Amino acid sequence: MLKTLRDITQAVASARDLQYALELLVTRTKQAMMTECCSIYIIEEQHLILSATDGLDPSAVNRVKLPVTQGLVGLVAQREEAINLADAASHPRFKLLPEVAEEAYSAFLAVPIVYQKSVIGVIVVQQVQARQFSEGEEAFLMTLAAQLAVAIKGLTHKVKSGDSLQQRYYTGTQASKGIAIAKALVLGGQISFDLVEQQTQSTAGEELRLQEAMSRCKDLLVGLSQRFDREKDEEAASIFNALLLLLEKSSLGGEYIKEVRAGWCAETAVCRVSKRYIEHFEAMSDLYLKERASDIRDLGQRVLRQLIEPNKIFLEPETPVILIAREASTTLLAEFPRQKLAGIVTEFGGANSHASILARAMGVPAIIGVDGILSANIEQSLLIINANRGQVIIEPSAIVLSEYQSLIAAQEEQQRQYAQELSFKTVTQDGKRIYLYINSGLLSSVDSETGSDSDGIGLYRTEILFMIKQCFPGEIEQLEIYRKVLKAAGDKPVVMRTLDVGGDKPLDYFPIVEDNPFLGWRGIRLSLDHPELFLIQLRAMLQAAIGSEQLHVLLPMVSNLEEVDLALIYLDQACQELTAELGKTVTMPKVGIMLEVPVLLYQLDEVAKRVDFVSVGSNDLTQYLLAVDRNNPSVSPLFDSYHPGVLRALKFAVERCNEYQLPISVCGELAGEPIGAILLIAMGYDQLSMNQASLARINYLLRRVSQTELNQLLAQALKLNSGEEVRLLVGQYCEQKGLTSVLS
Repeated sequence: MLKTLRDITQAVASARDLQYALELLVTRTKQAMMTECCSIYIIEEQHLILSATDGLDPSAVNRVKLPVTQGLVGLVAQREEAINLADAASHPRFKLLPEVAEEAYSAFLAVPIVYQKSVIGVIVVQQVQARQFSEGEEAFLMTLAAQLAVAIKGLTHKVKSGDSLQQRYYTGTQASKGIAIAKALVLGGQISFDLVEQQTQSTAGEELRLQEAMSRCKDLLVGLSQRFDREKDEEAASIFNALLLLLEKSSLGGEYIKEVRAGWCAETAVCRVSKRYIEHFEAMSDLYLKERASDIRDLGQRVLRQLIEPNKIFLEPETPVILIAREASTTLLAEFPRQKLAGIVTEFGGANSHASILARAMGVPAIIGVDGILSANIEQSLLIINANRGQVIIEPSAIVLSEYQSLIAAQEEQQRQYAQELSFKTVTQDGKRIYLYINSGLLSSVDSETGSDSDGIGLYRTEILFMIKQCFPGEIEQLEIYRKVLKAAGDKPVVMRTLDVGGDKPLDYFPIVEDNPFLGWRGIRLSLDHPELFLIQLRAMLQAAIGSEQLHVLLPMVSNLEEVDLALIYLDQACQELTAELGKTVTMPKVGIMLEVPVLLYQLDEVAKRVDFVSVGSNDLTQYLLAVDRNNPSVSPLFDSYHPGVLRALKFAVERCNEYQLPISVCGELAGEPIGAILLIAMGYDQLSMNQASLARINYLLRRVSQTELNQLLAQALKLNSGEEVRLLVGQYCEQKGLTSVLS
C-alpha cells in the first residue's frame, strides 16, 4: 500500500501540468482502490469545481461547480472531515447534479485535501453497490489526500471562455514586497545532467550546435566579467574568468567536442563529461582540487542551458522581465542585469533564504513557493506579481491591468514623498533620536550615497562574498573588499559580521549535510572549528580598518560564553600578528554578538562583561523561540515575529542591556517593517538596521510618531494572544495617525 501511495504521489508531482496531474490522480486512485468512480473537486472562490473524473461524464469537467454550502462534497469541505456513506442518495445533503451522470452510484467516500489548515479540494470515490467503504479504504484515501496537498496547492486551471484565455492566479509566499508588471522569462527549472543519453548520426551537425552554444556561453561570460570589472567587483569577475578558461579547447570545451565526435548528441556529450569530471574531482582528498567540481558543474549547466534554452538571458535593456525559475540562487541574481529584472517568482526557496534577503536588498518584488509555475506554459505571457499578497496573475484582464498600473503609479509617488525626507535625521515627535543603519552584502549595493542616506552600515554580510566564489577567498581578496566597504560608508560605523554560513546559506565548495541545519554547524561554530579561515577573515578586517575607528566586528550564532571568549582570543592574536608584521599598532575594534539563541537572553550580564554591543537577529531569534523552521513550507506560516511571546523576549533583551549599559540594536527583517519598527521603538530600541529599500519609509514613519504614545500601544500589544491581533492593533493606531499608507 505504501508503494501505491508513493507511486501515485510521484506521478502527480512530476506531471507536466495541473490538468494532466488530476487526470492521473483519479485514474490511478480508481485502480488502486478497485472502485468504479473517482473524482476530484478543487475549491476556487468558495465554489467546488469538478476538475477531473474517471467514472462521471467527462464533459462536465471544469463546467460543473457548486457552492461549498451545498451537496455532500460541500459538506466534506465545510466540516473538513471524511464522509463515508453506503447510500449517498438517502443523506439530507445529497444534491443530484444531472450534468455529471452519477445516478447509478450509491456508495460514497469523500475526504478533504487540506493544505496548511485550509481545504483546497475534495477527492471522492463512488461505487454502484450500496456498501460502506472499509476503514482501510478510508485510511488510504485520507493518507493520499494529505500527501497530495503540497503538490496540488497553488496550481490553477487554464479556464477558457469562448476562445479567449482568462486570467489565471497562482499563489505563493512573499519574499520581497512590491508590485511589478512585465512579461515572463522562464528559465526552465534546474538543468540536470541525468538526461537520457542519445547518440547521433550527424556528428558534424551536433558539433556545430555545441560550438554555437559554447560561443554564446562565452559571450555571456565575457560580458559578465567585463561588467563586474567596470564595477570594480573583482571577486565576482574572477568567477566568470575561471569559467572562461574551462571553456577552452585545451580544457572541458575540448572534452565536450571529443564526446560529440565519438557519436553522442551535444546534450549527452556535456552531461557525460560533466558527470565524469565532477565524480573525479569530488573523490580527491586535496580540498582545493575537490572544490573544482563546483566549477565543472556550473559550466556544464551553462552550456546545457544554451543548448536547451538558447539566448534566454539576451534581452533588450528597455524590456524588463519577471524571472520565473525553480530557485533563485545568489549567483543568478548577481548575473542578471538589474535594469532588466522587474520581479522574481520561484517554485522553491524560503522567504528568509539568502536569495530572498538579496531580493529585498535590491528592492525587487519576489514571490517564492509558487507550486507549478514552471509547468504553466507562460513564456512571454504578461504577468502581474503582487508580492505584498503573494499573488501571481497571468494574462490579466484590461480592468485588472489598469487597476495595478494606477496602484504602481501611486506607490511610486509615495516613495518620492518618503525620499524627500531621507536626508533629515530620524527624530520622533517627542524628540527621541533614532539611528537607522543599512544591511548590506554585495559590494554593488554599497555606494557613495550610503554615508548620507543612513547612520552607517549596521550589518555587512561578509558571507555573500564567500557564496559567490568558487573557493574560500584569500586574505588579500577579502582585504580589498572590506576596504571598499569602509570607504563607501565615509566616516560612519560599519558592523561586519564574521562568516555566517550553514542553515539556508550553503557554500557549494564546502557542503554541510545535516538533518537539522539550523541547529547545526553554522555561524561562529564553524569559524571556531576552522581557525585558519577565521584568522584570515579577522586579519583582513583589521587591516582594512587601520587608521579609522569605523570597524565593529559582529559574531553570529553565539550560543555560549566560551565561544565569545575563544573568538576574542583569536581576534587578539590577529591584532598581535599584524602589529608585529606591519610595524604599527593594530588595536582591537569594538566587538559584539548576534542575539539569536534564546539562552543568551538570560546571560546578558555576563555578555556585557565581554563585548561592546549586541545586535538582535530577529529572524533566528523568532525561529528558535517558536521552534519553527522558517524555510519549511509545512510550518512556515507559524513563523511570526509579532507573536506576543517574541515581543516580550525582545523587550526583555533591551531592558537587560540598558541595565548593564550594553548598546543593543536590531538588524533582522523586523527592523525594516513599519509595524516592527513601531514596536521596537516603543520597547526602547534606538538603533535599527534594515535593507536600504526600507530606509526612507521607516524614517518617514518614525518622524511622525511619539515614543510616549507608542509605550501605551506596546502595553496593549503585549497583552494580546496572537501576532495577528498585534498587527490589527498597530494598524488601527496608524489609521488614527493618518499613516495607513505607510504599512502597505
